[in-house]
Amino acid sequence: MSASAQDFRPDIEGLRALAVAGVVAFHFGLSALPGGFAGVDIFFVISGYLITRRLAAEISDTGRLDLLRFYARRARRLLPAALFVIAATLAAGAVILSPEEQALYSKGAMFASAYMINLWLIRWSFDYFTNDATSNPFIHYWSLSVEEQFYLAWPALLMLAAWMKPGKRAIMAAIAAIGLVSFILCAWLTSVSQPWAFYFSPLRAWEFAAGGLASMAPARLLQERPRLGRALSLTGLTMIGAAYLTFSKDAPFPGFLALLPVVGTVLLLKAGAAGARDGRLRNSDWNCVNAALALPPLQWLGKLSYSIYLWHWPVIVYAGMLAPEMTPAERLSCLALTLALSALSYHLIENPIRRNGWLTANAARALVPALLLTGTGVAAAYGNARLAVHGLDAEQRIIAASAAEPSTARAKAGCVQDYQSVTPAPCVFGDGQRVIALFGDSHADHWSTPLIEAGRKNGYQVVTWLKNSCRASRISVWSSELKRPYSECDRWREQAIREIIGARPALVVISELALTSGRKMAGRGGDTDSQDADWRAGLRSTLTSLSQAGLKVAFIRDVPFNNANVDTCVARALWRNEAPSRCDQTRAYAANDRMAAVERDIVDSVPNASYVDLTDRFCSATTCHVFIDGKLAFRDQHHMATPFAESLEPEVEKRVISKVGR
Repeated sequence: MSASAQDFRPDIEGLRALAVAGVVAFHFGLSALPGGFAGVDIFFVISGYLITRRLAAEISDTGRLDLLRFYARRARRLLPAALFVIAATLAAGAVILSPEEQALYSKGAMFASAYMINLWLIRWSFDYFTNDATSNPFIHYWSLSVEEQFYLAWPALLMLAAWMKPGKRAIMAAIAAIGLVSFILCAWLTSVSQPWAFYFSPLRAWEFAAGGLASMAPARLLQERPRLGRALSLTGLTMIGAAYLTFSKDAPFPGFLALLPVVGTVLLLKAGAAGARDGRLRNSDWNCVNAALALPPLQWLGKLSYSIYLWHWPVIVYAGMLAPEMTPAERLSCLALTLALSALSYHLIENPIRRNGWLTANAARALVPALLLTGTGVAAAYGNARLAVHGLDAEQRIIAASAAEPSTARAKAGCVQDYQSVTPAPCVFGDGQRVIALFGDSHADHWSTPLIEAGRKNGYQVVTWLKNSCRASRISVWSSELKRPYSECDRWREQAIREIIGARPALVVISELALTSGRKMAGRGGDTDSQDADWRAGLRSTLTSLSQAGLKVAFIRDVPFNNANVDTCVARALWRNEAPSRCDQTRAYAANDRMAAVERDIVDSVPNASYVDLTDRFCSATTCHVFIDGKLAFRDQHHMATPFAESLEPEVEKRVISKVGR
């Protein structure tokens, strides 16, 4: 957004630069700024500040709002560049993405064109910080959708407040009330349903409201006390820096944590307002922070911030698909491409249309083309999705079939319990007289398909104790889903162990996500797991409890880990007429034999416990394969595809069921 020329404030342009720099640094994987995603919150506060200042001034001067003129300004400013980037991203995706991906992400483009992608992401409970997000080239449009929805509602709310009780105080009271309710709900839902707190515009309204209140609060006190202004500027910058340096994708965000960048931005805006006189920022008699924000490099970056935000994410996503292991030089090349595309779209599309004399002369001249452009964008994205579906061939349909759920999910809902569950709910499969217990997380579950069939053939009933992301090993973990310690898992596990001991099964089968794989998923690597004392103690403790109760245990080694979703990688390969083997992994990366050796030693040291290693069905001495005997081995990065799991039934019968007789 831009203020008029006479109201231009270089400190706000510099704040935009800080905001977009944080977001780009986070998305480019700059580990020094793990909280750079908070730059979006800075944008929200700035938007609330500028929009409220403009609307409140118009209400004060005229007693009304020219909504058509307001929406025409927003349309000229935002729509052309956004829709152009959407079109360019779809065009590039037609070459890079598989048809399945094109169909899915074209739906995202359709909602992005209508500024409703945040609602689409809520519908799918799409976590902004998950690995899947790195493949969605339109996910960053969520914040633009939130802003557009804010623009639709905010003018009406301000007019209603002014109509009910004229005067500045009434508007400020209304903004404060809206902001307080929004913040309370946002803080609560962050711990209950984080996607709602993150994406739903009413729950982000408090950040816009904070900017709105800042725009209306008097600046005279700071103008009369320059030292106080300097202190507020330094405090605000420190708060934003702290957010960038200390937040992480595992933090419970937005919630209370978002107060840090929001309040920091408010302080900088107020200090900057106090230092701005006659439309200029008097750096010489104000403070070093605002002077720094007015430096030419930050002014240039701030001017391009909207275009940079639009372009940076598709560039990163597609570059990551084409070169999964990007070197620092390649990342710098992506940054250079982002800046080049941003400069071009700013000078050729964004600025010319925004300042076009014919469009600015009449609101209808901007709004009618805007509606046509939006409709065209939605229609083009929908058409692209339909074309992509027709582009599926037989091989890719086989890949799509690999997403079939394991036997537990197909037979009974809730057999793999959700994150909030603390009371086990065992599921029973088969009618044999003897019982085999299957215990663990989703990596135990993907063995359910061959185990249930092997048990049926040998007269066993399989009873499952399964819970999402909850290992059988006694180790407390942080839940990226809940954004807090996973205490539900600890409680559930202890009760499950007691129930399994009470059931007296002939065999307990355990499998779980390897700690190395979990750390790779979190971006922390996996080379130190064999030194992890907590993990070793936790695994030994669970096995010992079952063994001392007189139960036999078969621990199945975890499957190899892949650096990308295998189904997607193979689909792209086939789309480009490449061999699926391009998606294979080195054994050193995927299997981590060193950790497995430690795991085997622990299992073998416990009486009645046996280690089952089926890695030879996935890997040769040097390579772990993703396409085996004509079947896709994995449905994502680390879960077996059900059709391939079915083919392992003879191996499970031979190497697992046989443990009962030992």
